Amino acid sequence: MKLLIQGNNIVVTEAIHDYVQQKLERAVKHFHSLTTKVDVHLSVARNERISDKHKAEVTVYANGAVIRAQEGSENLYASIDLVADKIARQLRKYKERKLEKKTHAQVKATDVVAEDPVTDNLIGDRTPELPSEVVRMKYFSMPAMTIEEALEQLQLVDHDFYMFRNSATDEINVIYIRNHGGYGVIQPRNGSNGNGNH
Repeated sequence: MKLLIQGNNIVVTEAIHDYVQQKLERAVKHFHSLTTKVDVHLSVARNERISDKHKAEVTVYANGAVIRAQEGSENLYASIDLVADKIARQLRKYKERKLEKKTHAQVKATDVVAEDPVTDNLIGDRTPELPSEVVRMKYFSMPAMTIEEALEQLQLVDHDFYMFRNSATDEINVIYIRNHGGYGVIQPRNGSNGNGNH
C-alpha cells in the first residue's frame, strides 16, 4: 500500500507520520488486496474560534473506486482515530457491496432514480450568486460507469454529489443526494440553445 501524508498549517513530524501509518494500516489490513494507494491530508485551521480545527482527510484508491472520509476535532490524534474508524467502515461496506453484487441481481437504473418533470422556474425570485474567485481546482480521471456504479461511489466519497461519465451516453452526469430523500441525476439536455431556455 502506497501512503502519502501531507500537512496544511502543520509540520508532519515522524511521530505523526508513524501514528497515521499505524492507524491506517490497521484500518485497511483486511482490504490490502483492494487498496492501491492512500492519500492523507492533515490540516489545522488558523482561526482559534473554530472548535474542530484539526482535520484529517483520507482518500483510499481501491481497484478503480475512490473511498473518502474526513473528520475534525479539537485534537489531531483524535481526528486521525475518527477518520481511520470511518474509512474502515466504508471499506467494509464497499467490500460487502462488491460481494453482494456478485451474488444478487443488478438494480435497474429506473429503480434508483425516478425521473421528475423539470419545472420552468427553478430559482424563483432568488438571484444566484457565484463566489468571486475559484478557491480550489481538482482534476481526476473519469472512467465511464453506470448510474448504479456512480451511486455506489457517491456513498463511498462522503459528499452530497458525485460527477461521473455515464457509460450509456458517454456524457458527464452528476448524481446527488436530494434534500427530501433519495437521489437525483443531472444530465445535459440535447438540443439546448445555449441560453438555458428550452
